[in-house]
Amino acid sequence: MADKGAALIIGAGDATGGAVARRFAREGYVACPVRRSADKLAPLVARIEAEGGRARPFAADARREDEVRALVETIESEVGPIEVFVFNIGANVPAPILEQDAKRYFKIWEMACFAGFLSGRETARRMAARGRGTMIFTGATASLRGAAGFAAFAGAKHALRALAQSMARELGPLGVHVAHVVVDGAIDTAFIRDNFPDMHASRRPLDGLLNPDSIAEEYWRLHVQPRDAWTFEMDLRPWMERW
Repeated sequence: MADKGAALIIGAGDATGGAVARRFAREGYVACPVRRSADKLAPLVARIEAEGGRARPFAADARREDEVRALVETIESEVGPIEVFVFNIGANVPAPILEQDAKRYFKIWEMACFAGFLSGRETARRMAARGRGTMIFTGATASLRGAAGFAAFAGAKHALRALAQSMARELGPLGVHVAHVVVDGAIDTAFIRDNFPDMHASRRPLDGLLNPDSIAEEYWRLHVQPRDAWTFEMDLRPWMERW
């Protein structure tokens, strides 16, 4: 069993989620990254272990209630108490409203919001019973305002923010810190480098894109905040980003 407990990261991709998993593993938590395919987590687990940390990967579809319940139960019984929960699923699939179909709209909401409710609720039940824990929901520019072509994504992200607000008000008095982070800007990832060459870090001034490791550092700071000065909402953007 983990000495410090487990850090559960729902949506541990190659950028922010993976960086968060590595950051908490460096502090002695067992990183429990989750994707729908466990095979895709192998490079992340190998890197965490090479850096001296511990990780146990999990495959689960966070949109499925039975899978989420089984996930939380397994971690709590076999790894340790979940001390940190991070919901980091994306779902940014742009489409003009005149071309948006119901199936895609619903899927985006399921991934970016409903999955946050299911996984957040199950984790919160354990944390509230212990009177401690940190829950962080990754937001985006779309959490605060809609944009042309992003009606589905903005709707889901608005809803996720409202979920986090409600949870913070309910769970804060029970000792659980709930935070929502607005990531307002492009993150330096392979996707950005491959699809938006003008935004590549090599073509921008120093620190012109969000570094996943820098985001992860702020998540760590949220976790270690004294509870007499908890932050609910934090926004992160590169120094040169217009907003």
